[in-house]
Amino acid sequence: MISKPRILRILNRFNLGGPVYNASCLTKYLENDFDTLLIGGKKLDEEENALYIPQSIGIQPIVIEEMQRTIGLISEIKSYFRIRKIIKEFKPDIVHTHASKAGAIGRLAAIHSGVKVIVHTYHGHVFEHYFGKIKSKVIQSIERYLATKTQAIICISEKQKNDIVERFNIALSKKVHVIPLGFELTKFVENRDAKKHVFREKYNLTEDDIAIGIIGRLASVKNHKLFIEGFAEMKESILNIKAFIIGDGVIKKELESLAQSKGLRTSGTDADVIFTSWIKHVHEILPGLDIVALTSFNEGTPVSLIEAQAAGVAIISSDVGGVSDILGENCGLLFESNNKEDFVKKLHLLLSDHELRKKMSDNGSKWALSNFTAGRLADDCKKLYLDLLKRRN
Repeated sequence: MISKPRILRILNRFNLGGPVYNASCLTKYLENDFDTLLIGGKKLDEEENALYIPQSIGIQPIVIEEMQRTIGLISEIKSYFRIRKIIKEFKPDIVHTHASKAGAIGRLAAIHSGVKVIVHTYHGHVFEHYFGKIKSKVIQSIERYLATKTQAIICISEKQKNDIVERFNIALSKKVHVIPLGFELTKFVENRDAKKHVFREKYNLTEDDIAIGIIGRLASVKNHKLFIEGFAEMKESILNIKAFIIGDGVIKKELESLAQSKGLRTSGTDADVIFTSWIKHVHEILPGLDIVALTSFNEGTPVSLIEAQAAGVAIISSDVGGVSDILGENCGLLFESNNKEDFVKKLHLLLSDHELRKKMSDNGSKWALSNFTAGRLADDCKKLYLDLLKRRN
């Protein structure tokens, strides 16, 4: 019996977000063709644990306790040697890393262990808005070196590929492959009316209330400040709107104080802005929202917008990263990053036009289900893996 090729798949950490969904889908949908070991770092205390995502589909990952989001020389060295040990024991034909820290430590370990096929996926990048200019330049230099030792680089949108190849000169175009994200989206389509009823009843929303949600960790790069300030302006003229901030993080108290300073209630049954903390099963609450917003300074390909489109929710988003590549035609509105005037103008248009939101709802569901399925993602990656292995041999 011919053994299947082995893939060691490495994540930054098992926190709620796109990379965990992506890696879990690939591991599950390619299990007939490849033996895959999924490993990743430890989540931050304030982040939602996402181990339930792979575990729910029968995958038992290994958590590398030493690999954490914060930068520390000792923990980085320990992570490196732990991964090298796993490589020696598992003997992968391919090491596929996902996102920045896993990409750096994991690829170095694979290079020094003599792995012949190394693949890296950029789910976003940290070349701007995360660090100062000097540190950003250092990171770019490291990434350029790693790219020379990587057989294939995956970007999840054309815009992201342009960043990697043209803007930051990380890798040659011939080495970079665009493979959009894919997910199991059926649950976002099923029983929408029932889910909508449960959510809106829980939060005392009337039929006329318009619910606007923003989903993700509460961190400065997500620019929730703009969301709150824009919503506050809208609330002055449109009374029947509610904001839902879905997620958690280190700046939660700061955001609550900002909302209160704008005259918005953040507690009680008549709250204007509801901080829900993390909600694991967002497919159960998305149908209850009328609009999903994203205000980030920087993004890769935000999963929250793909899921919102699948669930039939209108979108308003800053035009950053790969957002424009995943937003279907007439599925949402884009505004200039950190431009409050543009955000408020587009938000007002969505809030005041029910028919426009309905049109975006219908278009978004069709678009997501046609372009972002797990099966399509697996097929694209399988072709790339087999081609790389063929070239190696």
